[in-house]
Amino acid sequence: MKTIKHIFFLLLSLFLGVSTSLAQEQVVIPLSNPGAPGTLELGIVRGSISVSGTDAEQIIINYVSGDNNANSRQNTPQTKNGLRRISDKSIGFEVTESNNKVEIGGTSPMADVNFSISVPRNFSVFLSTVNGGNVIVENINGEIEISNVNGNVILTNVSGSASVNTVNGDISASFNSINQDNPMAFSNVHGDIDITLPANVRFTANMKSEWGEIYTDFEMDINRSNRENIQANSDVYKVSINNSIIGNINGGGPEYLFKTLQGDIYIRKR
Repeated sequence: MKTIKHIFFLLLSLFLGVSTSLAQEQVVIPLSNPGAPGTLELGIVRGSISVSGTDAEQIIINYVSGDNNANSRQNTPQTKNGLRRISDKSIGFEVTESNNKVEIGGTSPMADVNFSISVPRNFSVFLSTVNGGNVIVENINGEIEISNVNGNVILTNVSGSASVNTVNGDISASFNSINQDNPMAFSNVHGDIDITLPANVRFTANMKSEWGEIYTDFEMDINRSNRENIQANSDVYKVSINNSIIGNINGGGPEYLFKTLQGDIYIRKR
């Protein structure tokens, strides 16, 4: 089994006064099985992620520091208490490829880095970030799993299935086609959820917004008979009233979850 491993540590040039945070760098990763499906996994603490599907048979990783304090650090003293400063905030990470499974890791939790990555269209992507930017995916035909804490998630011209979660940020997705057998989920705390699906898709929508509204142009058969749940035993009798809206589209199918605490939900027909 072919394994390719790249380790990149880019150092700041103090003598020339040039910061690598101002220049975009690129790494090209060959695949073990060009043309075959694969996966990309990337998780960072600070920064944004953009992934685009192309006709290429390799992975192209562009990256640049997103540190807003880079310029101020250039003006910090080069010496202190008689000692010369040698530290910097260079970007470091590791890329491994094995049988078309590509993993990007090893970034420092203090590093602020923005990734822009090109992958074959038939790749699945598993992405996460915490602070500093949006996650954008386009032209991908596969499984999509995204987690973002502070930022938006935007999916454009994608196919397959998706599971997306944010805390503070909007979610928008436009599907060309879907995997009819897979469930999907879109949830956040603060932000709107705006999903566009093929007109002939069959699914059961589980929708809930505590402080927002829900809108759709699909013909939806609303099921209001399962809002009450009773649990009883010798010690406790409990009745729960579920305020979610359950609706079948085109006869129903896998469950698609749409859930937000404070925001509106839009389910659109392509």
